[in-house]
Amino acid sequence: MTLTPLWNDGTIIALHAIVAIGAMVLGAFQFILPKGTPVHKGLGTLWVTLMVIVAVSSFWIHEFKIFGPFSAIHLLSIVVLFYLFSGIRAARRGEISKHKHQMSQLYLLALLITGAFTLLPGRTMHAVMFGGS
Repeated sequence: MTLTPLWNDGTIIALHAIVAIGAMVLGAFQFILPKGTPVHKGLGTLWVTLMVIVAVSSFWIHEFKIFGPFSAIHLLSIVVLFYLFSGIRAARRGEISKHKHQMSQLYLLALLITGAFTLLPGRTMHAVMFGGS
């Protein structure tokens, strides 16, 4: 593993990737730890903050241009921001089942599945994890 390809792609991509990895790790702890506790709420606030940074930073990444400077991944970022807001609102309203579903879906779809695509050959994270360019 080498971080050189990440640094070579610039500050925004490095920030985006590092914060996404942090959100993946923190999210995994959220699944394991007890729910509804002050720790869960505090880590949840941090996780949401990380996810906002990941989503917003994506708007300055333009590797795949389909709609002008944007791509389908940017639509995902809009959905992520909506679901973060909706998930927080559900928790505050006591709709815990909805909150759990939305946050779990965000973790799975926006971090794990989307993150897996970054490991394809030719992508920066593939070069980070497996070497090469």
